[in-house]
Amino acid sequence: MNSLNKDFEKFFHRVEEIITDIKTGKIIIIVDDKSQENEGVLFQGAEKVTQKSMNFFMTHGKGFIFLPCEQKRLEELGILEDFTPLSLSIDARAKKGTGISALDRVKTIKTFLSRQSGPADISMPGHIFPLRYHSGGVLVRAGHTEAAVDLTKIAGLAPAGIICEIIKDNGEIALLPDLVEISKKFKLKIITIEELIRYRKRKEKLIEKVAEVNMPTKWGNFKAVTYRTIINPETVAAAETHVALVKGDVRGKKDVLIRVHSQCLTGDTFGSKRCDCGEQLDSAFKLINKNGSGVLLYMAQEGRGIGLCNKMKAYELQEKGLDTVEANLELGFEADMRDYGIGAQILSDLGLTTVHLMTNNPRKIIGLEGYGLKITKVIPLRIKPNENNKNYLNTKKTKLKHMLD
Repeated sequence: MNSLNKDFEKFFHRVEEIITDIKTGKIIIIVDDKSQENEGVLFQGAEKVTQKSMNFFMTHGKGFIFLPCEQKRLEELGILEDFTPLSLSIDARAKKGTGISALDRVKTIKTFLSRQSGPADISMPGHIFPLRYHSGGVLVRAGHTEAAVDLTKIAGLAPAGIICEIIKDNGEIALLPDLVEISKKFKLKIITIEELIRYRKRKEKLIEKVAEVNMPTKWGNFKAVTYRTIINPETVAAAETHVALVKGDVRGKKDVLIRVHSQCLTGDTFGSKRCDCGEQLDSAFKLINKNGSGVLLYMAQEGRGIGLCNKMKAYELQEKGLDTVEANLELGFEADMRDYGIGAQILSDLGLTTVHLMTNNPRKIIGLEGYGLKITKVIPLRIKPNENNKNYLNTKKTKLKHMLD
């Protein structure tokens, strides 16, 4: 990750500094964090959209106009969804206008927000692209969609925003140095998702500890601390359950040795040789036990977040010639659907601040650091390939940039 140009620092704002802007309908820029290679989006609270602001999005954003919103509203209006957060595009049903002008797009958004509107008032496809917000927001998925809806909620507006990717005049994606120039030119404040996560973590908590027991294992004695998510689960059974296996006294200690391990039934339990998950789990437990202290956090994120059923479908596609990334994409998922917000909250609840992370996955490093943990050392867990997982590991190295030999 490229470091931040110190001259850019003054353009970034805390959540508290932009709430008034959002309430009054001003446009701001959202970026992931302060690294120079980050892309950004223009954002405005949806209920504050005007023909003038919409024209600004179209003229200076140049990308699609997305409408991040809650799934409940999509269902109320009968807007079609699939496996991805992107729904079928919409227009307001009207006797005149094509839906493409700034005024027409404003009418579509106003129709979408109106409590008097129903499915008959919406036509599909159209020129506004609703995006489904993940319940729990940026604490669960650190994306622009979640940031947009979270910001409207914090500002007391309807839970929907407008975002538009920013394209430069030469057709290339605008990166942070370009976004800073746009910020200066149009006096737009910039906020990072990283900052929004910190704000929400100060205000909210999305996990609860439900049990703590001694757990003697083949690797040694651990304490098993069980957590469940409390992101509006309909029932206790519907909540995801995660287990932290803790060795020794880690609360308040620096540089605690940790492994955040996503559940893999086939590798961890059945000993599948299609992946290296079971062997990584074994190595991590042995290293923690040898170290005398540490945490192995076992997360309910089967199949890189797509679940056991879809993971087995992906295996079936791999047997037909696709690699692990291509199989996920063929099923309508991202290459890696995992998030690290809940895991970071659990680690924080255990009293961890700085850690030595056992991982080969650079995305995990970025994900955990985005939630406030400081990773002071990365320890790769490189497992010797076998004939069954050689192609799988090579795909993780070349396409997902895992740190493998």
